[in-house]
Amino acid sequence: MKGVLLVNLGSPDSPDPKDVKKYLGEFLMDERVIDVPLWARNLLVKGIILNTRPKASAKAYQKIWWDEGSPLIVISERLKSKMQDQLDIPVALAMRYGSMTIKKGLQQLVDKGVTEVLLFPLYPQFAMATTETITVLTEDIRKTSFPDLKIESVPAFYNKADYIEVLSNSIKNHLKDKTYDHLLFSYHGVPERHIRKSDITKSHCKIDGSCCETASKAHEFCYRHQCKEVTRLVGEYLNLQEGTYSTSFQSRLGFDPWLQPYTDRTIEKLGKDGVKNMAIVTPAFVSDCLETLEEIAMEGEEIFHEVGGANFTTVPCLNDDDEFVTLLSNWIKQWQANAKAVNA
Repeated sequence: MKGVLLVNLGSPDSPDPKDVKKYLGEFLMDERVIDVPLWARNLLVKGIILNTRPKASAKAYQKIWWDEGSPLIVISERLKSKMQDQLDIPVALAMRYGSMTIKKGLQQLVDKGVTEVLLFPLYPQFAMATTETITVLTEDIRKTSFPDLKIESVPAFYNKADYIEVLSNSIKNHLKDKTYDHLLFSYHGVPERHIRKSDITKSHCKIDGSCCETASKAHEFCYRHQCKEVTRLVGEYLNLQEGTYSTSFQSRLGFDPWLQPYTDRTIEKLGKDGVKNMAIVTPAFVSDCLETLEEIAMEGEEIFHEVGGANFTTVPCLNDDDEFVTLLSNWIKQWQANAKAVNA
């Protein structure tokens, strides 16, 4: 019997500093998030960050927390419920970090008689800190707790035509009654070294002005290329004029070089350059969360207004949009059909 495990990032159990500290500890101690030797990670995370950041992060979570709970969790549950309505196989939901563990999600499926799982990381682009950490941990759990379980993982879907169509339609629908001079595509940032570490050719990714536009096998696992490609494909689909849209990266941490240009500085520059009306979309996330609801919709707007900007419009993530639900469900149905054809 087949089943699906949707996996998103995760969330603290509450916006209380103690819960936020616990969550940040698990998240930042992941060797694929902060990819430095264990001793250095312990020093940075346990010695510095967890003694300084939880209170500030808790205040940020308190700004965006819903009555039902964490927005990311609530939205992900709505997505899972709508997908289950369209599918005839069990669908479970898990988070990479926090109390909704991948092991619990797999156990839910096994308890329903599932023997083959389609692991669905809810990230359009591949990154070692998102997709890779999910697939690696899931395989470790399978080996130790579910050795007879067969697991297949959904690859990055950033350039699939039907995804680009759904994303583009969402952007168009949310901006149809809005006036904007510039549309900014903001993606979650990663350290530049993550791009080089994910380069399967070990030579292509130079993070310069051309490597992302030059064909290479490296693009299969290059987060920077995949983000830029989403922007390009959506720009083509919506017939956006050159110069009216651009790409940036948010949420940097520490002092190492991260992917640029940075979103906060880009928002500031656009305002200073005379852009009065801007819109921003965050296609690295499928569910609205702290990084979209607080960092972009609140902090980003504040930056824009401080430098003279007038109207700041945020485009919601795809969340549980009906077109998005149908898209994901159709991909799963195709997986089922392909499996039947192979076994026929």
